[in-house]
Amino acid sequence: MKGLAVATATAGTALGQQYPASQAQNPPPAADAAGQGAKAAATESRRNARMEAMSRFRSPDIPVSQPDAVAMTAPRYFTAARYATLVQLCEIMMPAGDDYPSTAKTGTAEFLDFYIGSSPVEQQTMYNNGLDRLNADSMKQFKVSFAKADEKQADAVIRPHLKGWMNNHPPREGQARFINLAQRDIRMATMNSPAWSIAAEAVGDRTPGVGLYWHPIDPGIQRWVTPGHGHAAPATNHQHS
Repeated sequence: MKGLAVATATAGTALGQQYPASQAQNPPPAADAAGQGAKAAATESRRNARMEAMSRFRSPDIPVSQPDAVAMTAPRYFTAARYATLVQLCEIMMPAGDDYPSTAKTGTAEFLDFYIGSSPVEQQTMYNNGLDRLNADSMKQFKVSFAKADEKQADAVIRPHLKGWMNNHPPREGQARFINLAQRDIRMATMNSPAWSIAAEAVGDRTPGVGLYWHPIDPGIQRWVTPGHGHAAPATNHQHS
């Protein structure tokens, strides 16, 4: 056993002599203190220059447009005749109530002019053809433009095209499709306007549209639905002639 231990120690000593300590440790080369200092100084100089440039920068004075302001702009898409027809259609579809403003005050027609002007061609075509048809039918029946028709005349032009329909399944026929989708757009644009929101807040209705009287979308059905009550009751505020 003693001989084996001596042989092992001798072999270990010989192996250690083959690899110098400098190679076993493999230390990194000494850093150049002067070079590192110069690099740090250059980095600091660039940082200071960047901070100085940023301190001199001023954001351009670009006016911020408010989303709701779009409903207050002048017509930009529809022709004058079509826009006048749209204004009348908005008033007929969404008349003012005792506590809620008219579409003229909510800027519904102005908003739809912007909205349709930014819509796909198919949507624009539907509105253009639909508004033209309303005006043509009014002229044919009453010898007066739809924009100047009274409520009874306008109702007579609109009512034949009113259809009951489920969500996401509007009528397919051209004018019926336009009338029903336009009513939806008019209602949504009106109820989401600043003027309508203010009115809803004033009467304590924080969910505008609940309790709103609508019957054109369901011809022959007149219902006033109040929160928590599903039964039919007489309409009192938002009535359609």
